Amino acid sequence: MVTPAVPDPADLRLSSYDFALPQERIAQRPVEPRHAARLLVVDPAGAGPAPQARHLSAWDLQHELRPGDLLVVNDTRVLRARLEARRPGGGAVELLVLEPWPGGAGQWLCLARPAKKLRPGDRLEVVAGGQPQLTVEVMGSDPSTGGRIVQFPPECADAAALEPLLVQYGAIPLPPYIHEHDASDNERYQTRYAARPGAVAAPTAGLHLSDELLSAIRERGVGVATTTLHVGLGTFRPIETEDLSALKLHSEWVDVSPALVEAVAACRAAGGRVIAIGTTSVRSLEAVAQLHGGELRPHTGPVNLVIQPGYRFAVVQGLLTNFHLPKSSLLLLVSALIGRERLLALYAEAIEREYRFFSYGDAMWIAPEAVLPGARPTKKKAPGDPRGLAVGAGA
Repeated sequence: MVTPAVPDPADLRLSSYDFALPQERIAQRPVEPRHAARLLVVDPAGAGPAPQARHLSAWDLQHELRPGDLLVVNDTRVLRARLEARRPGGGAVELLVLEPWPGGAGQWLCLARPAKKLRPGDRLEVVAGGQPQLTVEVMGSDPSTGGRIVQFPPECADAAALEPLLVQYGAIPLPPYIHEHDASDNERYQTRYAARPGAVAAPTAGLHLSDELLSAIRERGVGVATTTLHVGLGTFRPIETEDLSALKLHSEWVDVSPALVEAVAACRAAGGRVIAIGTTSVRSLEAVAQLHGGELRPHTGPVNLVIQPGYRFAVVQGLLTNFHLPKSSLLLLVSALIGRERLLALYAEAIEREYRFFSYGDAMWIAPEAVLPGARPTKKKAPGDPRGLAVGAGA
């Protein structure tokens, strides 16, 4: 299979990424242990129209990797960002704390429900059983997101400072399609390597990596490096435009460290493969590379990159990912790796075989050999370097 010379116009229509998903295929609880989730393995495309796939378990991922490969994982930690509060008249309010608001110490952008009833100056009493009274104030609104700017204690200027308060008063913000909540979600909806607080949703592909599986992967000679992308509004906000040619997503905060850049360069120089664990790791690596002319460099700050069919990857060669919502930006990203029609055919097979979908569901492994040739990273020579090991964005 090769990338078409002329892009398929359907790839730029949101309706092309729709599919029917029975409600019973939406996972409500995770499997135990973590690595017991099912794994759909996307093999290189054959000559026929049928998708090529094998059906294993997440535990088998270790055998799909090679010594010298590098896994890039997202070490963000999910905040207990969902708060229950009451308006001055007694009405219930739900807040989802998203990100710091620039220019105000302790001010945070929050999604609110019902937002229309919240006005500047409203003081909300946060409700949490057995906890002392906590009052927050609505300072204004953000037209671009429909959110509200809420004043927390001034010392809560960043996620690390706000997290203790959220642990005291908040709850893990499970996605709305998960209707079964349990105290175990506080641990189970975090990756085993979650370290840096700031996300409002988990990088869910990483939920399959148990301590035992990570140890087995390392023993195989596979490296593990971390990036940070705090999963925010852009991941779960619905796309509202049919024409995807001008699609823009909410920016996300990332940190690509010098150590990660060095690990990626060393992997590529030794002939290893750079494997992203989850679409958040893809966005972190690719967005930063595109900011620097297609080369991965250290970077900390907001990024905004739409990845859809026709995109040439600069860094990422393979991907472990979950099964995503219809008409979502994540579906566009995975389609860029293997093609939209092929991805939807694999999703149909997964539904028929009763795979579990979304955050607590099963996983898909896309090996570098299964990626469209036109989407794979190219190698170009660095100035004065005859080895040609610099990672480039390609054509």
